Amino acid sequence: MTMEEQNNRTDYTEDNIKSLDWSEHIRLRPGMYIGKLGDGASADDGVYVLIKEVIDNSIDEFTMGCGKVIEVDVDFDTKRVRIRDYGRGIPLSKVVDCVSKMNTGAKYDSEVFQKSVGMNGVGTKAVNALSSYFKVQSIRDGQTKIAEFQKGQIVKDDPLQPTDLENGTCVEFMPDNDPRIFGKYAFIDDYITKMIWRYVCLNKGLTIKYNGKKFYSKNGLKDLLLSSMNEADSLYPIIHLSEENFEFAFTHSDKVYTEEHYSFVNGQNTTQGGTHLAGFREALVKVLKEFYKKDYEPSDIRQGLVAAISLRIKEPVFESQTKTKLGSTNMQPDGSGVAVKTYIADIVRRTLDDYLHINSEAADAILQKVVRNEKERKGMQSIRKLAKESAKKVSLTNKKLRDCRVHYNSKDPRRLESTLFITEGDSASGSITKSRDVNTQAVFSLRGKPENSYGKSKEFVYRNEELNLLHNALNIDEDMDNLRYNNVVIATDADVDGMHIRMLLMTFFLRFFPDLVKAGHVYILQTPLFRVRNKKQTLYCYNEKERDEAAEKLRGNVEITRFKGLGEISSDEFRYFIGKDIRLDPIILNKESSVGEVLSFFMGSNSPERQEYIIQNLRYEDID
Repeated sequence: MTMEEQNNRTDYTEDNIKSLDWSEHIRLRPGMYIGKLGDGASADDGVYVLIKEVIDNSIDEFTMGCGKVIEVDVDFDTKRVRIRDYGRGIPLSKVVDCVSKMNTGAKYDSEVFQKSVGMNGVGTKAVNALSSYFKVQSIRDGQTKIAEFQKGQIVKDDPLQPTDLENGTCVEFMPDNDPRIFGKYAFIDDYITKMIWRYVCLNKGLTIKYNGKKFYSKNGLKDLLLSSMNEADSLYPIIHLSEENFEFAFTHSDKVYTEEHYSFVNGQNTTQGGTHLAGFREALVKVLKEFYKKDYEPSDIRQGLVAAISLRIKEPVFESQTKTKLGSTNMQPDGSGVAVKTYIADIVRRTLDDYLHINSEAADAILQKVVRNEKERKGMQSIRKLAKESAKKVSLTNKKLRDCRVHYNSKDPRRLESTLFITEGDSASGSITKSRDVNTQAVFSLRGKPENSYGKSKEFVYRNEELNLLHNALNIDEDMDNLRYNNVVIATDADVDGMHIRMLLMTFFLRFFPDLVKAGHVYILQTPLFRVRNKKQTLYCYNEKERDEAAEKLRGNVEITRFKGLGEISSDEFRYFIGKDIRLDPIILNKESSVGEVLSFFMGSNSPERQEYIIQNLRYEDID
């Protein structure tokens, strides 16, 4: 045995064994509890999961018939969040335990909380541990109990006090800006608004007041679909059906090239689907095949489909704490009873078949869409085959793609970190390639400006070698289920040419793969415009204000450099901009109806309106 091997053996002692309390473990391994940390740029970042975890508890109260109003207030300056419900309130003697003692809560009693989302007693504990400030107040029958915490440690435990307030629970917290937790984060209003809107659409009769604005839904999932698309884009009125514990709504659109789903379990947005979504997709295909008495390809039936489904089930089994994928195979918690897929299939068959027989216009519109999809697929078979063969050959020696080891469609714990940077030119891609994390960060290099895809058919994607390679790298030809990268980041220079490349890439994604954008996967990389340094310290600044503040901070003999392109930033410097402190601007779509208008205005044929817009918004900047 070598000396090194002997040392390695003797170094493992009792001193290496550590016992952590509940909050220490959450803060050390936050990904186990909230998926990922992030800085608020992505809708699935941890700061939004904290809000969701608290609202979920209030939703569970509403589901049990207690409290029809929830108040949510977010201060975007102080980062303080307040959530107040008017349910039964936490039992006063257990308030502190419920937010600071693992495996404590009423969710383990399925009679108290039936068909609840929070089943493992972890949610509010994670919020508490990952917040620099956390306050919980419970009001029950004229008495109130208040406790305050900092990073999971109790700092104030008030005795019971009399009160005139209505029964319920109020939680206030501020996500921790410690660099090891959330760091420099910010809330994006659009993400929270969408979250609130989905809650009310999934819980008829519920009102949520968000920063003074009232949210209420009369038509459930139908309202949810209408909020994500223009009704004029649907080929037929949205079909909205429900029975017992399953509700679904869908339509087809020529503006959607794959299929778009919104799936929920007990009000929880299962962004990765699960057994309920698989059951619905299979059932829909089967019912339509039987109704039209023809064995259509499933892809022809589902192309252009926009659907939302909601399942209520006792004690659902999710594949992670973040509850983004349903794993339950049966409707009963003990594994007995009817299978989830069978339960959903029976409801879809009965309700949809009846609907189609009564509503012949909708049935005809669906058939016409399926026939068009079939014709288009067959017409492009030869082109697609050649494109795939070409992409397969090139991918073996593809110099455009420097791939990473971990992908979004894997089960790797770091799958949410998987990122594809799309760059232009060898110098920029070279800097990112040398400084990237080879485990989770891939680089795709464009040779120049991609061709404008506005107004082109899907055939254009297969005939254009570069864009064909890009969409094959993403693996989104058929659907979004096998997307290889969670984050698709456009990394271009901040000059006129860089902005044009951004527009061309966004046009490509919005034209052919809008689901990728709508699902929140596409971002713009922010890179510093200035480097401010003296002999002791170097600061990187993203705008003129930060530059001036940095110059004031360093004082004295300060050197200010303006970066004219990504290629000017060395790989040693670049690693700071694509690491933990990466700054990303998300591409957010509110209504698909505006996409066509925006693309037509900016990327269509030249027009007097666009010329006037350019003249009115032209700005000059002097660069030393």
